[in-house]
Amino acid sequence: MFDMIIPAFIVGGAICVIGQLLMDLTKPAFTPAHVLVTFVTGGAILGALGLYEPLVKIGGAGATIPLSGFGYSLAKGAMDAVGERGLIGALSGGIEATAVGIAAAVFFGYLMSVTFSPKG
Repeated sequence: MFDMIIPAFIVGGAICVIGQLLMDLTKPAFTPAHVLVTFVTGGAILGALGLYEPLVKIGGAGATIPLSGFGYSLAKGAMDAVGERGLIGALSGGIEATAVGIAAAVFFGYLMSVTFSPKG
């Protein structure tokens, strides 16, 4: 069990450290929104080039849960769907591959918004 947890912690932690360093070393130019776009785009590009797959094999959830993992899932879903359905798969595959995660984020975001009221 620990042989899966430790690599996931190290890979996920390294991804978070990169994001934190980007924000800390480039203040105020690099905001959290920049990190979001950079990580999703970077994950998609690395996934399309086949460079993110080894990281997923080593780190498991530590590589698939962060934002870069979302970009990787989009790219992988699109590439898999292109192989099955052709060009139309490039448009629909990424959405199909990430639909459950997106739906869960919307559902739990809504649940938290009706459960708790912000104090402003």
